[in-house]
Amino acid sequence: MYRVYAISVYQNHTQIYVILKMPGKRSLSSEDRKFFILVRKATISNPFSEERLELDIKIANFQRVKERPHDIEDAVESIETRILNLEEGITDIIKHYEGKDRQILETSIQFLFFYRYRKQFDRFIKKQIEAGDTPIKLDFINEIFSFLQPRGFSQEQIQGAIEHSYQFRRAFHFIDQNLIGRSPVMRKLRYDLWNNIFTHNIEMYRKFLLNRMEDFSTLILGETGTGKGTVARAIGRSGYIPFDLAKKSFVESFMRSFVSINLSQFPETLIESELFGHKKGAFTGAIEDYIGVFGRCSLFGAIFLDEIGEIAQPIQIKLLQVLQERVFYPVGSRQQERFQGRVIAATNRSINELRNNNIFRDDFYYRLCSDVIVVPTLQQRIQEDPAELDDLLEFIINKIVGTDSRELTYMVRATIRKQLGDKYPWYGNVRELEQCVRRVILNKKYLGDSRPEQNTLSSNLNAIADSGEVSANRLLSGYCKLLYDRFGTYEEVARRTQLDRRTVTKYIKTWEP
Repeated sequence: MYRVYAISVYQNHTQIYVILKMPGKRSLSSEDRKFFILVRKATISNPFSEERLELDIKIANFQRVKERPHDIEDAVESIETRILNLEEGITDIIKHYEGKDRQILETSIQFLFFYRYRKQFDRFIKKQIEAGDTPIKLDFINEIFSFLQPRGFSQEQIQGAIEHSYQFRRAFHFIDQNLIGRSPVMRKLRYDLWNNIFTHNIEMYRKFLLNRMEDFSTLILGETGTGKGTVARAIGRSGYIPFDLAKKSFVESFMRSFVSINLSQFPETLIESELFGHKKGAFTGAIEDYIGVFGRCSLFGAIFLDEIGEIAQPIQIKLLQVLQERVFYPVGSRQQERFQGRVIAATNRSINELRNNNIFRDDFYYRLCSDVIVVPTLQQRIQEDPAELDDLLEFIINKIVGTDSRELTYMVRATIRKQLGDKYPWYGNVRELEQCVRRVILNKKYLGDSRPEQNTLSSNLNAIADSGEVSANRLLSGYCKLLYDRFGTYEEVARRTQLDRRTVTKYIKTWEP
């Protein structure tokens, strides 16, 4: 298509010549450049970080007097106003710029696109959850093209914008909606999960790792009932999935991309079959071919191996081979099969005790720990911020009855305060709290977990403290050991105790019950 930008007419006898002059490239003003650089920084920052909040405020308040914005809409409005001013009287805006100006303008338009269509992506995510494993059509694809194409985006760029926006929105949905809590440890957990999915640098992720995250295994640690499965689903359902423009749908449903298995549910003789599958006749009872979890995992998927600390070393060796070589053999088969998904593993046992007692192989641990995520206990969350309990009660009651209910929340909270007090340790963590809410709704009574006190490090420390005859160094040694058993690294213990790493190591290694 040719456009007439300027016409000069010259008359020479009877000839008329029309000269079409193409426009020169534009440059952003200094003010616009500063503004769009801020937008670009917001685009690549972790949405669960303090940095992102500060950037949104700066964008919303850029060159105008306004109080702190209440939500992202103020920043989006500010971006849209800037872009509309640049677009006045022209089309294909990004084609009028080049170099860094074009890059930051493209990024800002994509940022605006993402937030203008985020609610439609949210509805699409819910529809896909309802549809299950079958991919559904993106019902607002024409609107997307109408937004991006007139601004100069190619078909390939539009496809990329759809893929990136969908992945970002899925990740935000599964992290923000399912891992609530205002305590510092929960804010850190959400921040760490985002980095686990997109790395600490989204631009690096897009350039090098978009469809190559299968080599980054994750180990999730935490007590029973803390929500390790929820964390695993957030990672497993937030991976990159390509978009098929011809079919107007993603090539796979994120509901199919996550496969989970609890290894503690199976006897040792059957775990290998559950993991890798088997051929008919491979052993007594194998009456037909069976596809294990590694065979069911898709190219863009992830496998969640829950209770990884329960498996015997022979199975650890076979899993290690899969992680290293990306191939496996079903039981009774010589046919090699390839695994291309991502592995997420979890245990509620102390990983250091498992390794120190030679239950968990070091080489297997090192292959699993590309990232180690620790899910905090409910007791720790409430200690850091007592309002965490109120947030969780609202969330659980909404899940049970399908709507918010101040009446039920107040009744359950009052019952817990009266019958358990504010110092109850919540042995079963969030899972116990969920059952507490159900029991209070049924009977208006919950007296807590009455299991007998176990001879644990925690109880030993309590006994030592009660005796009043122990040195501060011994108490500090025990406290460091307690933190080490829970969080798994000397560095984390050092951070929490504000001691240097060498001191922490000495205290932990010298602890004796």
